[in-house]
Order: sequence, then structure tokens, then C-alpha cells
Amino acid sequence: MTTRHLRAALLLTAVPLAAATAVAALKAGHWRLCADRHRIELKPRPRRSCPDCGGAGGWWGGGANPEMEACGCWSDRRELRIRLLPVRDPWPDEPPF
Repeated sequence: MTTRHLRAALLLTAVPLAAATAVAALKAGHWRLCADRHRIELKPRPRRSCPDCGGAGGWWGGGANPEMEACGCWSDRRELRIRLLPVRDPWPDEPPF
């Protein structure tokens, strides 16, 4: 087996292992991964074991116009975002002339 074949074999075994590890870390940390060609985002998710919201992410406030109040188990955590490609406006506000 040549060095080239050995590298390919190691890469083929390392990629699924790294993907499985990343999925387990995201689930354990209560994160949701969103990725497209413009950005990669990690957004917090509500914890199922939260004693305040019970995993619902918040509760409805009373009154004539009830609003959803977010629970601190996820709303106090930052979103992490990596920009990849700039987003261009397909229809500019002004014509180029």
C-alpha cells in the first residue's frame, strides 16, 4: 500500500468520524447548525430539561395582547455566524445610469 492510498484510506475514515463528533457536540450543546453559500450559523436551541419553559422556549404573557416571552435558556446565548460570500442585491434601488 502506497502512501497515497494510506492517506486516502485515513481520510475516508476520518471524515465520517468528524461529522459524527460534530453532530454529537451540537446536540449536547443545544445548538442548531444552518449553512448555505452565504453564511454558516450556529443558533441556540431551547433546552428540553429547562425547569422554566420545559423545552418550549418560552411562554405566553397574559393581557389583552399576549406576547411570547423567550426563556433565558436559549435567548441569552449568542448566535455565531461566519460570512462566506457577500449577498448581492439582485435588483438595485437605482439604475446604473
